[in-house]
Amino acid sequence: MVQILPMASTIRPSLSSFGTTRFGGGISMCNSTSRFDSLHFASSVGPQSQGFGLKACKIFRHERNSKSAKTIVSMTQGSTATTQENALEWVKSDKRRMLHVVYRVGDLDRTIKFYTECLGMKLLRKRDIPEERYTNAFLGYGPEDSHFVIELTYNYGVDKYDIGTAFGHFGIAVDDVAKTVDLIKAKGGTVTREPGPVKGGKSVIAFIEDPDGYKFELIERGPTPEPLCQVMLRVGDLDRSIAFHEKAFGMELLRRRDNPEYKYTIAMMGYGPEDKNAVLELTYNYGVTEYDKGNAYAQIAIGTDDVYKTAEAVKIFGGKITREPGPLPGINTKITACLDPDGWKTVFVDNVDFIKELE
Repeated sequence: MVQILPMASTIRPSLSSFGTTRFGGGISMCNSTSRFDSLHFASSVGPQSQGFGLKACKIFRHERNSKSAKTIVSMTQGSTATTQENALEWVKSDKRRMLHVVYRVGDLDRTIKFYTECLGMKLLRKRDIPEERYTNAFLGYGPEDSHFVIELTYNYGVDKYDIGTAFGHFGIAVDDVAKTVDLIKAKGGTVTREPGPVKGGKSVIAFIEDPDGYKFELIERGPTPEPLCQVMLRVGDLDRSIAFHEKAFGMELLRRRDNPEYKYTIAMMGYGPEDKNAVLELTYNYGVTEYDKGNAYAQIAIGTDDVYKTAEAVKIFGGKITREPGPLPGINTKITACLDPDGWKTVFVDNVDFIKELE
């Protein structure tokens, strides 16, 4: 059903730190020959609700020294611009890869059975955390150190979640969509769109739902090293989202397609070609700026050479850090977590620590 080609690991040692200049608090300047006693200013670079501009510098100065204050403001803005350039350069050269997508299910064994029997995935590993009252299962089409996989989460005693309207679907590349659909029907699966050409295109697709109601798009495609190939999320401002993922996440805009007949636009973002890598499909529906995210879908995890520099870059380019970078208790894997401008969560995981965790 799904042909899998080997994929080489993309992990490499971390890079040297990029230089940053930050002004965290007041700077006092005193000179006995000066006409003023002190000058204090503060500048901060942080999330923006709209766009990725700099916050205005707050200048506290004596009226008779406006020229000196303007000089300092100019220096501050220049330093900030340099910081952004350095951060962008590092983000682009950081070795990043989409590791796994995390979401919650109500019956772990039922979902594992559906994914392995109907979608041809393999159960890669399970881990139970009784003290935290949850269990994880990792499934996919190849080893975690080289493939994008699914991380299912079952929370003890919770059998149902709200998927909401913001999450779209997962994409799976298969050799023959029609045969895959027939198998899913035979196993009792739900088919919500029969095989056929995509609207406005030629690719043959079909849509199915898993037992928890998550949608999967089956895409007819030749042999690929990454059958689990897409995660589709809806966004309220496509240009804003593209700019953020390019700058803060280091992704490339692979293609963009507008469908005015059906009133939506999509943008494919990722770290390599669609036929060889998992990609993020961002969808903008005309006139819709907000969605209900529910509580079912959780996040995507991305590998990075340095979670500390990644967190700084996310802040610089307008993201919100929800977990400061550092090691996880118990396993010492370093991570950081953030929200994009639409509130989608992403976790960055240290590349070296991730490989050690798999061992």
